[in-house]
Amino acid sequence: MFTPERSLLVAGFMLVANLAVAADGPGLGQPITAADLAPWDISVGPDGVGLPSGKGTVQQGEAVYAAKCQACHGEKGAGRPNDVLVGGQGSLPGDKPALKTVGSFWPYPTTFFDYVRRAMPWNEPKSLTSDEIYAVSAYIFNLNGIIKADEVMDAQTLPKVQMPNRDGFTPFPRTAKVD
Repeated sequence: MFTPERSLLVAGFMLVANLAVAADGPGLGQPITAADLAPWDISVGPDGVGLPSGKGTVQQGEAVYAAKCQACHGEKGAGRPNDVLVGGQGSLPGDKPALKTVGSFWPYPTTFFDYVRRAMPWNEPKSLTSDEIYAVSAYIFNLNGIIKADEVMDAQTLPKVQMPNRDGFTPFPRTAKVD
């Protein structure tokens, strides 16, 4: 038979037992190491900090594009079934931008590289090598008339590419409003 004293004693015992177990943790997993994080630490800033080694040409990019991008983005970036990648320069001003593409919308070549590196191809994200990403970036930039056909993209040249919409974004002032 449970009495208030026994109930209190059982509750106290359970509390002490739970605290002892909680102090050790559930015993699941292991601490994450820098080596564990390295494959995921792939951020590239607008200034190019974080770009990997490697290089690619427009010609190499055309082959990568045909093999890994064209099925979704169409021949020469024309679109279908997914986004159009080429054209639209000058189509953004106004209330309803006409065509957002790599050539008309993206402000920095490094953010384009970073996006492709993380998300493409959609069915195998993060499967492209650095050389393939530099090459396909060069190819798409060339299709948009941003770079010449003989240019090589690498960690030094990519950040220097001047995207047509580089100054098309208005900074949002983040001042605190004090009432």
